[in-house]
Amino acid sequence: MTRLFGSVRARAALAATLVVAVALLAAGTAVLLSLRGGLESRADAEADAVARQVASRIAARIPYADLDLPDGDDHPVQVVDEDGRVLAVSEGLEAVSGTGTSGVTPLHSPAPEPEHDDQAAEAAESGELAEIDWHGQGTATVDGERQEYRFAGAEVTDLRDETVRVYAGASLAAQQDAVRTASGVMLAGFPLLLAVVASVTWLVTRRALRPVEDIRREMAEITASADLTRRVPEPATHDEIARLARTTNETLAALETSVERQRRFVADASHELRSPIASLRTQLEVAAAHPALLDLDGAVEDTVRLQRLAADLLLLARLDAGERPADARVDLSALAREEAAGRPMVTVEAGPAGPAGAEVAGSRGQLGRVLANLLDNAERHARSAVTVTVRRDGDRAAVVRVADDGEGVPEADRERIFERFVRLDDARSRDEGGAGLGLAIARDVAVRHGGTLTAGEAPGGGALFELRLPLA
Repeated sequence: MTRLFGSVRARAALAATLVVAVALLAAGTAVLLSLRGGLESRADAEADAVARQVASRIAARIPYADLDLPDGDDHPVQVVDEDGRVLAVSEGLEAVSGTGTSGVTPLHSPAPEPEHDDQAAEAAESGELAEIDWHGQGTATVDGERQEYRFAGAEVTDLRDETVRVYAGASLAAQQDAVRTASGVMLAGFPLLLAVVASVTWLVTRRALRPVEDIRREMAEITASADLTRRVPEPATHDEIARLARTTNETLAALETSVERQRRFVADASHELRSPIASLRTQLEVAAAHPALLDLDGAVEDTVRLQRLAADLLLLARLDAGERPADARVDLSALAREEAAGRPMVTVEAGPAGPAGAEVAGSRGQLGRVLANLLDNAERHARSAVTVTVRRDGDRAAVVRVADDGEGVPEADRERIFERFVRLDDARSRDEGGAGLGLAIARDVAVRHGGTLTAGEAPGGGALFELRLPLA
């Protein structure tokens, strides 16, 4: 049972069935109430007409014995005086309730001879004398059969000049039969209609979710096979499921690219580490066999190279893991002067340090690493001079430009140089050119700080690197 209702399809069918059930129940109740109210109003109208007719005859001074009251089966009538004494009732009326007086036995008393009154007779024929002033519901027993009735009441003056009340009823049997029939039809049809709604919802939901099941199945196979080149099927529609499939494929593509990048990174890192480790091992083996031939400076140099490469790889791993930079305030002008110290070829053109300078928020160590890498790269390719310019770009960004007077970077390679382990001069030795990680680290750090790092052409024809960071 839990597994069944754990399905989206089952939950959708159940929810749709419940909603339709509630709607049908509300609609059915409204229909029954409307039907009952309409038939009740119709019964009131019938009772009104009978009450007016009887009241008009009484107003015409017709004796109670000659009233010719309607049949009690359809319209029971009761006439009472102000003291509640019964003056006239319909034939066959045995009991009545709801009119205020339960008596059904007329009071026999001699009545005066009626006087001829043309005005009263004319008013009685027009039915304008009696006004209905009361409605109620009760029961009446006629010829041994008890039924419910709607009663109407009116006051009128009789031939004795006394005020009497006329109660006339209209049967509610038709109303009850109609309501009973409608209720039976609804009770019989509701379960069938709910079954149809549940079945249709189940089938429609099954059809709608079939692409989702195909996506799930393909993702399970991709997970089991670890083959990230596969893609989930995309429905030829423009709905949410199609967008889900496209997003899933985009995620798989990004994951494939990331995994491939990681594999290439590991392979390149292993290749780069092999050279200094092999060189250091060779020197140590030679020193072990021939201590006099130990190249101590070369061993120290290889160790330093190995240490720098390990530090670069560790920093890249931390950047790839999404490590957030520190939130310290760093003045780029002061940082540029610190990194340029001890570099004879480098000239710094920067504004004053402090609040008026180019302050950014981030890690001082990582931003210093960016400037150091850019200066190392510029010194490696410059002929005679490297210029560092630090300025503010309005109130939004700080800009650091590092330009050299070397050969420059070809336009086609200005993005490629930021890839890891890329060297434009493949013939250059690793001792001179490094591992090809400096610019990649610089860009990654810039992006993590919300900035950009781009390559261009310097005014003197050399390379120009522009670092743009948001102001603190």
